[in-house]
Amino acid sequence: MSTKVKFQDLESADYKKTWEYQEKLFNGILTQKLAGPAHRQEKDAFAGYLLFCEHPHVYTLGKSGADNNLLIDEGFLKKISAGYYRIDRGGDITYHGPGQIVGYPILDLESLGLGIKQYIFNLEEAIISTLREFGLESSRLDSASGVWLDTSDASKSRKICAIGVRASRHVTMHGFAFNVNTDLNYFSYINPCGFKDKGVTSMEKELGSIQDLRKVKEILKANLSSVFRVELTNEN
Repeated sequence: MSTKVKFQDLESADYKKTWEYQEKLFNGILTQKLAGPAHRQEKDAFAGYLLFCEHPHVYTLGKSGADNNLLIDEGFLKKISAGYYRIDRGGDITYHGPGQIVGYPILDLESLGLGIKQYIFNLEEAIISTLREFGLESSRLDSASGVWLDTSDASKSRKICAIGVRASRHVTMHGFAFNVNTDLNYFSYINPCGFKDKGVTSMEKELGSIQDLRKVKEILKANLSSVFRVELTNEN
């Protein structure tokens, strides 16, 4: 029996409403796990959910982040039509906005036989494989999560995908932010992920043209399905 993950593309979605929706799905999986062995057969066939979306301009600060990594005040946030939330994921500050694929896997890692380190590795691997299909070579950076370009040269290394997750009882939420056609100017108002000496990039910038977001999503979905060895089923 293949392990199934329910997939939803929320398209353009308000950050707070999406966070609340994640919490609902996350708590549902936790409740099922705590119900005990009687639910094991169902759990083994169903590992959770994968959400894709784009958010309107918003900055989020992880629980270990520093407020001073947001370089602008509340007035300027309003001027650039951006929200700001302190949230319960790991990591520091990041930006979400149009043209970015935000992925929220809400998964029971026990049902997939994964620990948190391997889970993050798998997320990175799916992004790396997706970029390779567009002719972009990327990799991991020592002591930093996410996916980066030109990691061999510290003066040129730049992040194309940020990762920040929360896990409780081996159930995950939050996830990754993959810059496809992202307006990179918004990153100039923060120290992305707490870094002051690292750049940020996008597929559009690296390839010199706007990318077909739906095509990127389909390739990424296939790579996530392959790396995690799950069947993604559409959920309306």
